[in-house]
Amino acid sequence: MSFKKLHPTIKEALDHKGFEEPLPFQKEILPKIKGGANVYGIAPRDAGKTTALIISVVHRLKGEAFEDSPRALILVKDKEAALHLQQEFQTYINHTDLRTYCAYEEHAIDKQREEIYYGVDILIATPKRLNKLYFLNSVHLGQLQMFAIEDSEFLIRNNYHSDVLRVTESLHKCQFLIFAETLFPKIERLKETFMYSSQVVKR
Repeated sequence: MSFKKLHPTIKEALDHKGFEEPLPFQKEILPKIKGGANVYGIAPRDAGKTTALIISVVHRLKGEAFEDSPRALILVKDKEAALHLQQEFQTYINHTDLRTYCAYEEHAIDKQREEIYYGVDILIATPKRLNKLYFLNSVHLGQLQMFAIEDSEFLIRNNYHSDVLRVTESLHKCQFLIFAETLFPKIERLKETFMYSSQVVKR
């Protein structure tokens, strides 16, 4: 898959960054994500995993805001990872009206509830804060189209599996993506819960 087949906003951002062709990992994984498959993206650092995720989300959402509920949800390990990913997204959506929001433990939850209420398209969250917001009925996931876990190795080192599973149990007609450097057995076993019929792209 070439960058030419992507949303014009993405192509403009890629041109600005000097990216002319997708990396081998991106060339393999982008068509599978675009086709709607549940995908494990397994590749080393600097293979282009984060860029592939951002491209896929912005393309799926057509570079446009829509109503108030998030349509893409990305789980990350902590506040630092959330803010970094949001910054990366911003370089691709500067010329769109897409709205990103970070939800993490170090921020007052009442303030987060209020800010999310006013509308978000791409929600980047830590598992525990997402669960708290979700069970306080502060996040509506009925419009969700994509659910991703970035650098999912943190699931191995922390007891986040139950937090992830509680949310995914209520999701329907949603595409699931998991990115990691290594496909650990604990991550692969998610095929038994929500990564049904998933494909693995490994470099």
